[in-house]
Amino acid sequence: MLKEELSTISLETKVTRRWTSQILTNLTFWVLIAIIAGVLLGYYAPATAVKMEVIGKTFIDIIKLFIAPIIFLTIVLGISGMDSLRKVGRIGIKSLLYFEVVSTLSLAIGILMALVLQPGRIDKTQLDLQNASKYTSNAGKSFDWGAFFASNLTLQVLVAAIVIGILLSFSRHRKTVVLRLGQVSKWVFTALKYVMYLAPLGAFGGMAFTVGKFGLHTLVPLAKLMLTMYLTMFLFIVLLLGGILRYYKMSIWKFLKYIREELLLVLGTSSSESALPSIMMKLEKLGCSKSVVGLVVPTGYSFNLDGTSIYLSMAVMFIAQLYDVKLSIFEMLTVIGILMLTSKGAAGVTGSGFIVLASTLAALHRIPVEGLAFLLGVDKFMSEARAITNIIGNGVATIVIAKSEKEFQPVGPSIEIGKTAVAN
Repeated sequence: MLKEELSTISLETKVTRRWTSQILTNLTFWVLIAIIAGVLLGYYAPATAVKMEVIGKTFIDIIKLFIAPIIFLTIVLGISGMDSLRKVGRIGIKSLLYFEVVSTLSLAIGILMALVLQPGRIDKTQLDLQNASKYTSNAGKSFDWGAFFASNLTLQVLVAAIVIGILLSFSRHRKTVVLRLGQVSKWVFTALKYVMYLAPLGAFGGMAFTVGKFGLHTLVPLAKLMLTMYLTMFLFIVLLLGGILRYYKMSIWKFLKYIREELLLVLGTSSSESALPSIMMKLEKLGCSKSVVGLVVPTGYSFNLDGTSIYLSMAVMFIAQLYDVKLSIFEMLTVIGILMLTSKGAAGVTGSGFIVLASTLAALHRIPVEGLAFLLGVDKFMSEARAITNIIGNGVATIVIAKSEKEFQPVGPSIEIGKTAVAN
């Protein structure tokens, strides 16, 4: 009897130790702890928290060093390994069509939710007025696509990699070059794996700075806008993106669970770029082919910004409601039309979202551009929702394109409906 009791206790101890070990060695756990610690430091010691900005920025800067080589290697290896270049063109066109349809729907959803919930029907005298002159001074100017391309390294690397991948496909030295590039790719991803252990520090620094600099008290006057924004993005992810995945017999909840580390990292750093290399690895491990991941994800980071689209259209409606400007259906359709083009430029450049907003408001000639000043104080707290929605949208887009092209071969965890996830 005593032996059985001791055996039971020993088994329970082993299970407890194993469970504890799994938690303490889980990166997601430490990123979550870091975010909580950052919020607490920002709230109770804002002066110290603001100094933590350097930690968050340094982590993002290190991650950015990996973005260009990973995109380049993934695309070149993907294209040169494809059966035909016609397939490359088909994937590219299909991706752009998907991006345009879904991002246009996200613009319309942002306007619809703003009309229903009326986030701008508040007393603007209670709001903090910030200096928006650097965005409003050039509001009348059209968006400079040349400058956008020149400042967007991701897009530049994407174009260069596609050209080199196509040229390599015709080269007689293709096999040798692909073999060497494959080795380099392994080294880069191995180095990235070790860098990701610093993710909790990056999340801590980013969150501490945000809360310390802007303060949680700034959320109160614009709580209605914040709640409307977060609710809209939640519904967009669950209903629209979830519906798209369900069509392909996949679960949005399983997918979110699968990329939880990336989502927490984006939440902490307020930057979807911080998770770009990691999400590319995860999608390949999930079963998407290297070529589809390489073409869709980097392109999506410039042209498939679902979260940013929702924010931009809702922000226009918010400012209109704030100044009691009633927009006609035609004017709302005009907003969608303008943002369909200009929202594609709201990536890669800090503050470009406000420049796009200013240009859109100036084009309407009815809503005061100065209304942007009311958004500046709370924008940082909404950037997390934008970035998280953007990364989920690009992940779903990659799965959709891979599935439609029969370039999806499950090799890791399953996110299919009714199937149990396989541990890696």
